[in-house]
Amino acid sequence: MRSLDKLPRHVAVIMDGNGRWANMRGLPRVEGHRRGAERAKEIITASRKLGIGFLTLYTFSMENWQRPPDEVSTLMRLLEMYLRREFEDMVKNGIVYRAIGELWKLPGNIQSLIKDIEERTSQNKGMTLVTALSYGGRDELLRAVKKALHAGLDPEGLTEESFSGLLDTAGLPPPDLIIRTSGERRLSNFLLWQSAYSEFYFTETLWPDFTEKELMRALEDYGARERRFGAVSAGGGR
Repeated sequence: MRSLDKLPRHVAVIMDGNGRWANMRGLPRVEGHRRGAERAKEIITASRKLGIGFLTLYTFSMENWQRPPDEVSTLMRLLEMYLRREFEDMVKNGIVYRAIGELWKLPGNIQSLIKDIEERTSQNKGMTLVTALSYGGRDELLRAVKKALHAGLDPEGLTEESFSGLLDTAGLPPPDLIIRTSGERRLSNFLLWQSAYSEFYFTETLWPDFTEKELMRALEDYGARERRFGAVSAGGGR
């Protein structure tokens, strides 16, 4: 096993494959989502114990609203159940909770729950857990541009840093490592601005099967890479 001395500060995960996992076992799709929620808890706990500072989970995309109404309703119920169940654990374990995306599109009870958890955990000092809900990267960028225009910001004075402050992720470091499960190799509209220099780890494993052991493999793979951010490597290569 390679060393985990080079842990990423911020890990983001595209949790893909719940539906396929259920279909392969002749189970309803909702069962895949339930198992996926259980796996999320395991990965959150493992990340916290490892000392990862920020963990962002792509939980519900803008495109997911196009799924059948029954499935969307089920996903919203599961989301509410998960947040209520994990609320006290977040407080107890010092986790700071934050949600990004067009949260106003979520059911009112979930919006209120998210606000409550964010407020209750805001003074915690441990890992920051971010859930991307009703989120799309292009939508986030467009909303940031509109904020800049409405604020009357001088285009010549707009910098990468000031623009980042207009995004949903303002105040968060960009992800060092983005993990995607299920064999797909694309961002799917996730953290488009923030991922400019992220490292990627793709695995064929479906999300409900993505265990702590698989997380360790991803972290070991990350630790073996040299991040140059466009500069020349120590060995003089490109």
